Amino acid sequence: MGKSKVLVVGGTGYIGRRIVKASLAEGHETYVLQRPEIGVDIEKLETLLSFKRQGASLNEGSFNDHKSLVEAVKQVDVVICTISGVHFRSHNLLLQLKLVDAIKEAGNVKRFLPSEFGMDPTLMGHALELGRVPFDEKMAVRKAIEEANIPFTYVVANCFAGYFAGNVSQFERFTPPKGKVFLYGDGKVKGLDLAWQEVVGHFYHIFYEGCLTNFEIREGGEEASHLYPQVEYTRMEDYLKVYV
Repeated sequence: MGKSKVLVVGGTGYIGRRIVKASLAEGHETYVLQRPEIGVDIEKLETLLSFKRQGASLNEGSFNDHKSLVEAVKQVDVVICTISGVHFRSHNLLLQLKLVDAIKEAGNVKRFLPSEFGMDPTLMGHALELGRVPFDEKMAVRKAIEEANIPFTYVVANCFAGYFAGNVSQFERFTPPKGKVFLYGDGKVKGLDLAWQEVVGHFYHIFYEGCLTNFEIREGGEEASHLYPQVEYTRMEDYLKVYV
């Protein structure tokens, strides 16, 4: 397979760091967007410099400077956006729309992967009200991409990051509880703030409806393990052994 020039946007984040590492490992000419907005965040700066030591190039560009974003995009064939889905609401929607505008103007990008990496928004039109926001925003980004005729790939990873595995779906921790577990939905909780209501709504769709498993892959979609059979995938029983 031919090598590409890849720009990773959001490279200092949880997913972004891994995308940069994988791109370099595959031998692609890898660029990472260095945003001046990081200011004096020394940890992000150290992460960016570590990419440079590994062979990546740092392209400075700002979402507040359309021209600089276009220039960064013009240097590559592929753009992968890994802006955090955890903070996807409103602000990050605006950032992704700005990125779409830059890619459209540059006119040279052969493939764009927007920041999704979660549940398929096309299957979540029935989502509970507060939980609908990230799905609606992802659909807004998709609409902008397709109207701009930008070649795209949507990665639907269905919570692959393991947030709900090691903690057996207990809030506010990543490791299994030792003494007791909470069963949600017993009717005893009288009220939750808006953020928790959104989380509980997603838990309802994931664990009660089974929205991550009870669906068919639609025309035009591909199952990742069929596309990349050479990858050694970790099964859940093996993943959980580390906690024993």
